[in-house]
Amino acid sequence: MPEVDVKKGEPIDRALKRLKGKMESEGIIEEMRRLRSFETPTQRTKRKARAAAKRNRGNRFRFTLREDKPKEESS
Repeated sequence: MPEVDVKKGEPIDRALKRLKGKMESEGIIEEMRRLRSFETPTQRTKRKARAAAKRNRGNRFRFTLREDKPKEESS
């Protein structure tokens, strides 16, 4: 569980914002939303397939960017 130290004189809103940011970066909020209701095995498979497709699109995009670069010739 992420912890946030509230500094002396710091508004509580700012500390809550930092806590929320830490929880989002660690994936806790997304996990809580997902676990709020039961997920059937079919839904789990579809969710994982969508995540894999998203990763694959990003990898393919980065790969095409790398191949489109002009090759530098060394002298």
